[in-house]
Amino acid sequence: MSMINIVTLMYLIASVCFIQALKGLSNPNSSIRGNVFGMTGMAIAVVTTAVLIAEIAGTAGGLSYVLVGLLIGGTAGSIMAKRVEMTKMPELVAFMHSMIGLAAVFIAVAAVAEPYALLHGITKGMPIPTGNRLELFLGAAIGAITFSGSVIAFGKLSGKYKFRLFRGAPVQFAGQHTLNLVIALALLGLGLAFVFTESWGAFFSMLALAFVLGVLIIIPIGGADMPVVVSMLNSYSGWAAAGIGFSLNNPMLIIAGSLVGSSGAILSYIMCKAMNRAFLNVILGGFGGEAGEAAAAGDGVQKTYRSGSADDASFLMSNADTVVIVPGYGLAVARAQHAINEMAMLLTEKGVKVRYAIHPVAGRMPGHMNVLLAEADVPYDQVFEMDEINNDFADTDVVLVIGANDVVNPAAKNDKSSPIYGMPILEAHRARTILVVKRSMAAGYAGLDNDLFYMEKTMMIFGDAKKVVEDVIKSLS
Repeated sequence: MSMINIVTLMYLIASVCFIQALKGLSNPNSSIRGNVFGMTGMAIAVVTTAVLIAEIAGTAGGLSYVLVGLLIGGTAGSIMAKRVEMTKMPELVAFMHSMIGLAAVFIAVAAVAEPYALLHGITKGMPIPTGNRLELFLGAAIGAITFSGSVIAFGKLSGKYKFRLFRGAPVQFAGQHTLNLVIALALLGLGLAFVFTESWGAFFSMLALAFVLGVLIIIPIGGADMPVVVSMLNSYSGWAAAGIGFSLNNPMLIIAGSLVGSSGAILSYIMCKAMNRAFLNVILGGFGGEAGEAAAAGDGVQKTYRSGSADDASFLMSNADTVVIVPGYGLAVARAQHAINEMAMLLTEKGVKVRYAIHPVAGRMPGHMNVLLAEADVPYDQVFEMDEINNDFADTDVVLVIGANDVVNPAAKNDKSSPIYGMPILEAHRARTILVVKRSMAAGYAGLDNDLFYMEKTMMIFGDAKKVVEDVIKSLS
């Protein structure tokens, strides 16, 4: 069998592994198997590509640089994965997206500088074919947008930086969308100029505008919309990789990038439906500002609420037949997932039926709460998605909302003037009794007041989520 046939076969096996990885990651029960398939496929792809490079070059000497890069990157990735906290997973994902985008930019720059070394069928001194120029333009532009946009997303998700662009609130100014349109058109024009003239000036000017556009399409997004941003940037990173794959004539990179890009786009669409957002607006970065403006205005009306203690919560839940727990980002911040599972087991021992309700955008990235509960060994058959459990809230004795806010706000269903009106929510307000664990009455990440907190059947329990749950456990015991 010839080398090209062996490479093709190995790439086919790696592609099948990637497809199986996506299939496995679609369900918590098969997620470990999905990760194994993904790692196996990537290992096969990397080794096969390295062997192919050595075969083409006629020597393995140049691979030493590649191996050094793999060693450095692999070591850094292993350390980061080992140390990262569950609350920091969204920032880590945004960081990885930025690195994929930057890698696409670097490869495109290298291909423009030395096309004979990277592009298939080109000898030294030959111009880059028009088709390759188009692929380099698209891959580099999408990569640059992905990089700078992911950096902004990282800052917003982290919440540690005082720089205005990194704040959670939307950053808006007059003529923002017009400016974005002008930059996008200029970027397209410069890209086409590079395609037809192979001008270095046009290429680097296009890259500069792409970096700026990536910042501008993310800064007006804030609050509860961030999970969609993470999903959208995931899709962008895949398309950037696919574009570079076409330039390098590497089918494995094309397939892997297309799988990531398409799955990210599908996930973004699903998230948009869950938040009642227009998919086109997400792609263009044209949403998020209205929520911030409305939240900032407020109505200035002082509302009354009922508060209680962990002992009250323990009494109500232990005497209930059914309890539904609604986790949110506050649960992750308090690292209370293990405590909440212990509490649920105690309630189950007392004959209480306990389930968990997960909103598609709970937390700061898609699937954040599912991963959090899986880490605490919560049984998968107790975890339900919004569509699966919403009809059951009316027959639920107690709902415990812990660390969640916007995803249970009844204003999304009842208040047409609310910025989140129309967004599907977990209908916790339909339960007989509602317990809400919060540090204070401060607004959620979207900056909106929550009508649920002021209902007569709602009891607010103030304090750190983990401490409150531990106190409930003591009382139950």
